[in-house]
Amino acid sequence: MSPSLQELFTAECKFKESVFENYYVIYSSMLYRQQESGRAWFLGLNKEGQAMKGNRVKKTKPAAHFLPKPLEVAMYREPSLHDVGETVPKAAVPPSKSTNEPVVMNGGKPVSKPDKPAT
Repeated sequence: MSPSLQELFTAECKFKESVFENYYVIYSSMLYRQQESGRAWFLGLNKEGQAMKGNRVKKTKPAAHFLPKPLEVAMYREPSLHDVGETVPKAAVPPSKSTNEPVVMNGGKPVSKPDKPAT
């Protein structure tokens, strides 16, 4: 007979997730704290991958820093300083190669195409 979920997941299993410098994630215990200072105990792994004692781990130690795994990757274009105050057309479709229209780049400003060198 397998143990129930209440037996497996106790109050000791509850951690607070916080984002630290450089997008590292740190986990602090919701149950345990230092007796004198009240500082939280953090989850940390040693070089063998075993859990370290909570009272020995500080949030600044690399053993407590974890990298989150992104569930969904979304790529966004960073705004340029040239885009500030300018309106960018919503549907800027590049012209076809057969037309002589100028290429639209850099926030909707037309730029001339370099001529093809004769070979």
